[in-house]
Amino acid sequence: MNKVILMGRLTRDPEVRYSQGESPMAIARYTLAVDRRFNRNNDEQTADFIGCVAFGRAGEFAEKYFRKGTKVAITGRIQTGSYTNKDGVKVYTTDVVVEDQEFAESKNSNAGTEGGFSGGNRAPEPSGAGDGFMNIPDGIDEELPFN
Repeated sequence: MNKVILMGRLTRDPEVRYSQGESPMAIARYTLAVDRRFNRNNDEQTADFIGCVAFGRAGEFAEKYFRKGTKVAITGRIQTGSYTNKDGVKVYTTDVVVEDQEFAESKNSNAGTEGGFSGGNRAPEPSGAGDGFMNIPDGIDEELPFN
């Protein structure tokens, strides 16, 4: 079984490209800084920097809503590969192919941190309605997969 679950913060805004062809597909690449739960020296908290790639609608979502510092939780699978660079050296790659991604904290809990959710052309965060359900802002419903 090849299954990965990660939670961390984006180290920079996602880099998004679109495939060529009749119906272009979004390909978003981003790196998550994932804190290690334990470290041997107990002196500094350490993190792993894990490359992630999201395709299609997941890539479009990352492009529209993810920014540097955003805390996200993802599930996916590890994919390895290799290529020969311009110097003729074989380079090996390891990425997490994203199958599901979601925000791991609210907008307000990250408002005071550097690289947070502020600024940009982002849609407003859904607000609580008091009945246990979230209100969805106008204009977002066309992106929901269950219309």
